[in-house]
Amino acid sequence: MDVSSTLWVLTVVGLAALISIDFFIGRKPHDVSVKEAGIWTIVWIALAVIFGIGLLIFGGGQPAGEFFAGYITEKSLSVDNLFVFVLIMAKFAVPSQYQQRVLLVGVLIALVLRTIFIAAGAAIIASFSWVFYIFGAFLIYTAWKLIQEARADQEDEEFEENKLLKAAERRFGVADRYHGTKLWIEQNGKRVMTPMLVVMLAIGTTDVLFALDSIPAIFGLTQDPYIVFTANAFALMGLRQLYFLIGGLLRKLVHLSYGLSIILGFIGVKLVLHALHESGVHVPEISIPVSLGVICGVLVVTTITSLRASKKQALKDRAEADRAGTDRGEGTAKDSIDV
Repeated sequence: MDVSSTLWVLTVVGLAALISIDFFIGRKPHDVSVKEAGIWTIVWIALAVIFGIGLLIFGGGQPAGEFFAGYITEKSLSVDNLFVFVLIMAKFAVPSQYQQRVLLVGVLIALVLRTIFIAAGAAIIASFSWVFYIFGAFLIYTAWKLIQEARADQEDEEFEENKLLKAAERRFGVADRYHGTKLWIEQNGKRVMTPMLVVMLAIGTTDVLFALDSIPAIFGLTQDPYIVFTANAFALMGLRQLYFLIGGLLRKLVHLSYGLSIILGFIGVKLVLHALHESGVHVPEISIPVSLGVICGVLVVTTITSLRASKKQALKDRAEADRAGTDRGEGTAKDSIDV
């Protein structure tokens, strides 16, 4: 797409306005209900769909298809990120009424950092076409790693602070408790960070690690920086509400990692084929409609199989609990007779 500077400015201003509205509505600390989260999740998805339709009308089918493929991919990868967000909230014992503020600011930090990643990625791709080989190989490796982690089935996983976060804590110090939504306080004559600021930085900087696979993944679907940026923006900005909406459902998506590994591996192969094509090798290229179909199909199948597996596991656990209760009852009765 030939995107003018004016359109870029209008897009950024429009997104900033939407973020401001979201911040204004959620400015007062409160527990987010499922109803509130559901309404806002629908609003953000509707806005993304409207934007995609706008691309279809003014830009054509190709840009619109690339946007929707990128948006769905980024959204699905973001859902996987929510697992880590849950661990971070538990690690820092964030009070429930402050969690929506933490996620809002953390996502804003992630959006700024991802914008830098996108700009750098676009510049590298424009200068070196061979970088597609690296992106493709990295995604295939990431897909394999996801499968290995899923098979490991680590139940007691805990969040580990990254080096940047630990360095900030050592440099500035951290208060021993939360002070509302304050980020800095005076303690013993020294200005120190509050746990609120620490957890915001944890959310924002951790998302950068997720960008290492999500940014190459979307560049495998489109090389248009405008589409890459807007798809990431819409996927991230609805993440806060999605956290509260499907928080309890996350544990039931037991096959999500397998689905994401298939998607990342598929896009990795697509990138390698594209790189070979750019090098003059006659190989088939995967079209956007095919990519969109594969991504949506994998997510639908993954969701269905996950929910079925979770239901079977729940029934199995219930049966074992009932059996254990029966055994304890029989044991108690026998002990009474013996006495």
